[in-house]
Amino acid sequence: MLKEIRNCQYVACMNPMVGSFTVNPRLQRHFTVFAFNFPSLDALTTIYGQIFSFYLQQQAFCPSVLRAGPSLIQATIAFHQMMAESFVPTAIKFHYNFNLRDLSNIFQGILFASPECLKSLEDLARLWLHETSRVYGDRLIDTNDFDLFQRKMLETAHKYFKGVDANALLRQPLVYCHFASGGEDPCYMPVKDWEGLKAVLMEMVDNYNELHSAMHLVLFEDAMQHVCRISRILRIPQGHALLIGVGGSGKQSLSRLAAYICSLEVFQITLTEGYGAQELRVDLANLYVRTGAKNMPTVFLLTDAHVLDESFLVLINDLLASGDIPDLFSDEDMDKIISGIRNEVRGLGLVDSRENCWAFFLARVRQQLKMVFCFSPVGHTLRVRARKFPAIVNCTAIDWFHEWPQEALVSVSRRFIEEIEGIEPQHKDSISLFMAHVHTSVKEVSAWYYQNERRYNYTTPRSFLEQISLFKSLLKKKREEVKQKQEHLGNGIQKLQTTASQVGNLKSRLASQEAELQLRNLDAEALITKIGLQTEKVSREKAIADAEERKVAAIQTEASQKQRECEADLLKAEPALVAAKDALNTLNRVNLTELKTFPNPPNAVTNVTAAVMVLLAPRGRVPKDRSWKAAKIFMGKVDDFLQALINYDKEHIPENCLKVVNEQYLKDPEFNPNLIRTKSFAAAGLCAWVINIIRFYEVYCDVEPKRQALAQTNLDLAAATEKLEAVRRKLVDLDHNLSRLTASFEKATAEKVRCQEEVNQTNKTIDLANKLVSELESEKIRWGQSIKSFETQEKTLCGDVLLTAAFVSYIGSFTRQYRQELVDCKWIPFLQQKVSIPIAEGLDLIAMLTDDATIATWNNEGLPSDRMSTENATILTHCERWPLMIDPQQQGIKWIKNKYGPDLKVTHLGQKGFLNTIETALAFGDVILIENLKETVDPVLGPLLGRNTTKKGKFIRIGDKECEFNKNFRLILHTKLANPHYKPELQAQTTLLNFTVTEDGLEGQLLAEVVSIERPDLERLKLVLTKQQNDFKIELRQLEDDLLLRLSAAEGSFLDDTDLVERLETTKATAAEIEHKVTEARENERKINETRECYRPVAARASLLYFVISDLRRINPVYQFSLKAFNTLFHRAIEQADKVEDTQERICALIESITHATFLYASQALFERDKLTFLSQMAFQILLRRNEIHPLELDFLLRFTVEHTYSSPVDFLTAQSWSAVKAVALMEEFRGLDRDVEGSAKQWRKWVESECPEKEKLPQEWKKKSLIQKLIILRAVRPDRMTYALRNFVEEKLGAKYVERTRLDLGKAFEESSPSTPVFFILSPGVDALKDLEVLGKRLGFTIDSGKFHNVSLGQGQELVAEMAMEKAAAGGHWVILQNVHLVAKWLGTLEKLLEKFSQGSHRDYRVFLSAETVPSQHEPIIPQGLLENSIKITNEPPTGMLANLHAALYNFDQDTLEMCSKDQEFKSILFSLCYFHACVAGRLRFGPQGWSRSYPFSPGDLTICTNILYNYLEANPNVPWEDLRYLFGEIMYGGHITDAWDRKLCRVYLEEFMNPSLIEDEVMLAPGFAAPPYSDYSGYHQYIEDTLPPESPALYGLHPNAEIELLTVTSNTLFRTLLEMQPRNAVSQEELGQSTEDKVKNILDDILERLPEEFNMAEIMQKNPNRSPYVLVCFQECERMNVLIREIRVSLQHLDLGLKGELTLSPDVETQLSALSYDRVPDTWNKLAYPSTYGLAQWFNDLLLRCRELDTWTQDLTLPAVVWLSGFFNPQSFLTAIMQTMARKNEWPLDRMCLTIDVTKKTKEDYGHPPREGAYLHGLHLEGARWDIQSGALVDARLKELTSMMPVIFAKAVPVDRQEIKHAYECPVYKTKARGPTYVWTFRLRSKDRIAKWVLAGVALLLEA
Repeated sequence: MLKEIRNCQYVACMNPMVGSFTVNPRLQRHFTVFAFNFPSLDALTTIYGQIFSFYLQQQAFCPSVLRAGPSLIQATIAFHQMMAESFVPTAIKFHYNFNLRDLSNIFQGILFASPECLKSLEDLARLWLHETSRVYGDRLIDTNDFDLFQRKMLETAHKYFKGVDANALLRQPLVYCHFASGGEDPCYMPVKDWEGLKAVLMEMVDNYNELHSAMHLVLFEDAMQHVCRISRILRIPQGHALLIGVGGSGKQSLSRLAAYICSLEVFQITLTEGYGAQELRVDLANLYVRTGAKNMPTVFLLTDAHVLDESFLVLINDLLASGDIPDLFSDEDMDKIISGIRNEVRGLGLVDSRENCWAFFLARVRQQLKMVFCFSPVGHTLRVRARKFPAIVNCTAIDWFHEWPQEALVSVSRRFIEEIEGIEPQHKDSISLFMAHVHTSVKEVSAWYYQNERRYNYTTPRSFLEQISLFKSLLKKKREEVKQKQEHLGNGIQKLQTTASQVGNLKSRLASQEAELQLRNLDAEALITKIGLQTEKVSREKAIADAEERKVAAIQTEASQKQRECEADLLKAEPALVAAKDALNTLNRVNLTELKTFPNPPNAVTNVTAAVMVLLAPRGRVPKDRSWKAAKIFMGKVDDFLQALINYDKEHIPENCLKVVNEQYLKDPEFNPNLIRTKSFAAAGLCAWVINIIRFYEVYCDVEPKRQALAQTNLDLAAATEKLEAVRRKLVDLDHNLSRLTASFEKATAEKVRCQEEVNQTNKTIDLANKLVSELESEKIRWGQSIKSFETQEKTLCGDVLLTAAFVSYIGSFTRQYRQELVDCKWIPFLQQKVSIPIAEGLDLIAMLTDDATIATWNNEGLPSDRMSTENATILTHCERWPLMIDPQQQGIKWIKNKYGPDLKVTHLGQKGFLNTIETALAFGDVILIENLKETVDPVLGPLLGRNTTKKGKFIRIGDKECEFNKNFRLILHTKLANPHYKPELQAQTTLLNFTVTEDGLEGQLLAEVVSIERPDLERLKLVLTKQQNDFKIELRQLEDDLLLRLSAAEGSFLDDTDLVERLETTKATAAEIEHKVTEARENERKINETRECYRPVAARASLLYFVISDLRRINPVYQFSLKAFNTLFHRAIEQADKVEDTQERICALIESITHATFLYASQALFERDKLTFLSQMAFQILLRRNEIHPLELDFLLRFTVEHTYSSPVDFLTAQSWSAVKAVALMEEFRGLDRDVEGSAKQWRKWVESECPEKEKLPQEWKKKSLIQKLIILRAVRPDRMTYALRNFVEEKLGAKYVERTRLDLGKAFEESSPSTPVFFILSPGVDALKDLEVLGKRLGFTIDSGKFHNVSLGQGQELVAEMAMEKAAAGGHWVILQNVHLVAKWLGTLEKLLEKFSQGSHRDYRVFLSAETVPSQHEPIIPQGLLENSIKITNEPPTGMLANLHAALYNFDQDTLEMCSKDQEFKSILFSLCYFHACVAGRLRFGPQGWSRSYPFSPGDLTICTNILYNYLEANPNVPWEDLRYLFGEIMYGGHITDAWDRKLCRVYLEEFMNPSLIEDEVMLAPGFAAPPYSDYSGYHQYIEDTLPPESPALYGLHPNAEIELLTVTSNTLFRTLLEMQPRNAVSQEELGQSTEDKVKNILDDILERLPEEFNMAEIMQKNPNRSPYVLVCFQECERMNVLIREIRVSLQHLDLGLKGELTLSPDVETQLSALSYDRVPDTWNKLAYPSTYGLAQWFNDLLLRCRELDTWTQDLTLPAVVWLSGFFNPQSFLTAIMQTMARKNEWPLDRMCLTIDVTKKTKEDYGHPPREGAYLHGLHLEGARWDIQSGALVDARLKELTSMMPVIFAKAVPVDRQEIKHAYECPVYKTKARGPTYVWTFRLRSKDRIAKWVLAGVALLLEA
């Protein structure tokens, strides 16, 4: 349908700085073009002068300000020009473009000022400085720019504001804001000082926090400046802010505060699941209504996290640019809005038309809605956004949040540290300096980390603040701990001291109690006398009885008196005896032996031993010689000596001994155990024993006479009592008189008994006290030491905690060596040297945070026991930010799951209902683990990650819900990605923990595994011991705490509390027992460890191998191996190793078994091309570990840096090889190599030119060199043999079985698979995984027919089919094969989860097989890592090499196939020949374009179908139909793949060679030295191949040996490059960075532009010759093409140059070009306009210059050059056609019946001076695959190692088709480059004396570019 368009005009505009820089003239002619230049100086002065003067006059400003108006305007305009010239945009500074908006913004800011603000010229100058700083300065991104800006700004100010004091301009703070005075009404005023501003802002923050969720802001200078800047932007009409800074800089918090200050509401989109562009439109519509209709001023805060889709910014861009977002409202909504604001519009006196109302609405939206963007500058995102959505930069004021400078870091930390009590003032500065140093040093090391390991780690201000807060909380906690421990110990010691002092008091109490007892005795006696008197008075008659009574009583009294005395005295002797025994108890063999070892002890000690000798003197003979020497002899056998002391006869000490001891020793004041203890423990014991033994004896002597008297008295008493009995009988009747008196007597007796009991009790207490004090004496000493250590710890506590806090905050994401580098080389030296904060000697950071007992518990829970894992676990349990574990081997997550057990809630993002799980966990305070994170986290979780709580920390927002926040809630994040790149925002919110297994960590784990298999007894014992030790540690700690607690809790004197004292005793005994057990256990552990260490080499080798195979992912992301699978492999290898009795032999067997098993396991997953890489890497790493090769030599072999080029003095080495020899000769081990090669050229030539130099010995002395040294020499001279040499190297070092070809055994792989371990086929073109699988399935009963085998070929819409098949198979135990899973990349995440889901509880026969093609490694891997890691990977690729290919071809058949045809012999012969043909066509592919011009997917299917055809045709025909078979095979079956005519011809020739009647009648040579086999059976054919096939070489395919050289050289270089990339990068060494990419490109660009020729002046050239012959036309065409190319090169380079200077925005195309130039590649835009070429940039450009020169010569007079350089044409065909056209015209031949014929001359280019009469001479052609023999004028075999040979000049002319010579001529294709294929030009017939087939098979061709 056609529409007529009327009254429509186009207005177009373009920015000459960006986008396309050329407008098509055919388009431009339709437009009138206006150039909008930047307004002139006069125009600007007029515009801004008018605005400014009007404002000044309107307000009452002082005259000096009015006068300064013009100079202010000049200053502003001059400064703007300076900015535009000095600060140009670049790729990084893309926002440095300054336009009229900026000028207007400066005046806008100045117009904020009131007369009150501007009282003098000085005020105006300062305000101008402030506004220019805001508009221009705030967008600068680095300090250099900022310093330059400040300098230029002050220069301008001095120049234009004359008479202003220079100091006034420099006075700080230079900040103006609307709330400087803090009043209600906003008034733009300068801030007087920071303190005042801070007070105002703090008040604002407090007010804000009362109304909103609390923000804990640190208002240091930088932060306050940003608040003022943002609020200034928000006050500007239509002011929008773009805040740029890394995550955690405080952009959002400060924006909220600024918005609050400006009385603006803040709106942020609430991200919910499924939030998209439609939801954003709804939010924006609501915002428009809110601001435009309801007139509520609002800030729309948008962060990176909110931009889920870049399309969001399309809407935002419209909002910023015009305020009008198309289709935001439906018509009904618009009507509603318009009717709502009609009255207001009328009120303004406007017509209330629909248009006016809508314009009013949009104007108010623009006035009231402010956008604040918080974006991060990390990566390219911001730059790309600015390019796509220019309004984001153009319509906003930019405020760049810089990294905090050192001063900010120091001042912020200082601010916080001020709040901490108890830090010495001189340390406060040091602490803040150290914290700042930590932050910056981590940043440096992160840069190294990225450079060496390609791992990302960021530091942000947020992480710095976290470090400070962690320091505060840790310090508080640690101080409390130390204080509490000190108090307990102090209490314990105090109690012991009190007890000791109480013993003295008790003794004095005992004395007074004894005195009282005697008094009571006297009272009783007096009473008895009284009774006697009374009785006498009453009855004199009873006198006799009375007398008797008194007598008996007296005797009795005396007896008991004496008894008591004896007992009392004996009691006195008792303590002395006990003390002597105790003294002996302190002695033992050890300390006595120690005493004996004293060479000459102090006198006090010799006195003790002398006294002992005196006491022990036999029969009282005091020895004369009591010297030390005699004493040592006397002590003789320590045990006997001790026994003598114990059995000493203490009751009979000879008098003279006693006398000597008393007089000579005891009087000596130094004879005191306490003094002597300081000199010797044993001597103190002996001393105490001497003193107490003497004491005992003296008391004993006093008591003896009293004992004898007592015995006598007792005899008298017995007699008297008898007498008394008689008297008593008489006195029975007098009894009642005496009863009264008796009562008083009984009372006295009771008193006496009470006294006696008191004495006994006191004695008992004294005993207890002594016992307790001596028991706890050792504890007291230990506690004393502990208190001392706590005191020293208190001194270093601050430093220790400081280091620990840094460790926890920053160290987690680094690997071991970087952690050590940071702590040992960066932080500790800084603490010790730069600042004076004491730290503990040999501080262990882990011990600061946890103890052995906890670590032991973790290890019991499955945490690996290496240092790194312990560090990670410690950080995880102590960090304040949520931990995020990078855990590719799943070791961390295993520990976490064991640690928290069933209480742990596990979820993953995107799981159904995962938000509900999180909400529940938040409310109940659970621990939740979010596993398998990718690189981005759902923005919905933002508030949770940032712990942004609301309502005083009680709630947290998740999506659109407020969830209760329980303070016990803990979140743990986990990822399986090996090297994730988390944005700084996320890294600021979490503590990254690198749980990646380390080599030594894995070694420890594998050691435990191998020992538990080999010596289960040991490992069990070890486990028991470890657990026991851990339990002991825990119990000991509890006991000690218990003991201290009891002591400190006991009130007053606790000696009366017998129960407590006994508990203390048992505690002490248990502790002693445990100590003893611990010592025993340690001894056992040492023995076990010795035995375990024997097995360490096994673990070390396995660990090394794991890291070698896990590094394979660097080659291809498909090669992923999990630790779990490796563990299974490790166990299997141990089981399969040879069983040998001898441990050493067994260990060797284990190492070999593990190495070989790993080799086989990894090999089946590798492509053939990568197997040698893996083998070499494995061998090199093993040999490095064994120290069999030198790291430097290996490094040289891999890098092979050849810096200079030398011309070769010997003809058998190229310049390249000779330069390599010279480079090798610089190494110490190879000195003189170059001299030897030159001197003994003959021997070296023989070696260098031999077919397999790697197998030959090196000439001269060099044959003694090690294998790796031989490799180095070989790489220098024969890089093409390196692949073979490496294979030999591996064979020699590791054994032949590592280089043997292994045939894939699918059955074996199947045995290793399980429902949870799928088999993954990695496909190559021309391979069918399904076929092998079907064969296996058939054998095991799983077929498609039986319904037990499901085959799903994936593609669009097949996902559901696959899911159903898996579900069905899991239930029924079937097999599923999912083919080509790479085609459904988006579904693979689901597939991974399904595999996991169905593997649990499924049928045991259920299996999944997957197949996929690999992606080129530079692309993002499509297949998830988890999927690859958990599966058994098998590469299916066609075999390489004739031997493997031929066997593989035969493996498609079996004996039955051979026997199925009736024409037995014919069938077998042709079948074998067909197999050889198949092997040839498949094998040729590896030779690149010389093999086949293009690549084809020949597959075994082609071969089997051909066999079926062969069978059918042989059965159907009486004779063999050779022609038909060849046609079917070559043109249809195999030829069906082939698209290139030359390749089709090659295929045909192969079949003619291999399939002709002589195959049956005669002998056919399939290859030189390999005839078609005689008639045989299936196994016979295989055997024949093994026995007679010559070694692999290009000749087997009919190619020349040279065909392989280039292939091998490229292969070996690639191999070494890959190996080099796989070497472990050396740790923290900063590689010398060369010049930057930009500088490098700038040099290349300048060089090209300088040498680039001018374009050809076509008009001028065309005038030179009016004759337009075909040749001249070709010349014109070539020149025009060259002009187009030169123009493109020049323009694109000029654009790039402008881009580098910053005058143009770098577009994606320009960036691509920059990248190409930096890598020496020809940019694509040039290539499209140029000719095919395989050269690098430098060579390509030189070639271009040569072509220009050639054309230049030709265009001088347009006559045909004598010899034409055919290679120099864009289109050589056109020239060759021109030859035919010229001759056709001349001879009047029909052009379509003509052809070119060529004649190869014997001359070179220089031999010709003018062109031929007809035709043309051509040069510049190279022959590949053969060479031209000038003498015989025919094709002959190429020389070895000469890949292409130059052709002599060729004479080309045209002849009619029927006249051309066809006999003995090879039709040789001519190609432009060696890539062949599409670069075909023509066919030249070259004479040949050999069979033509030879050259076809050899792939001989002419190339225009060698």
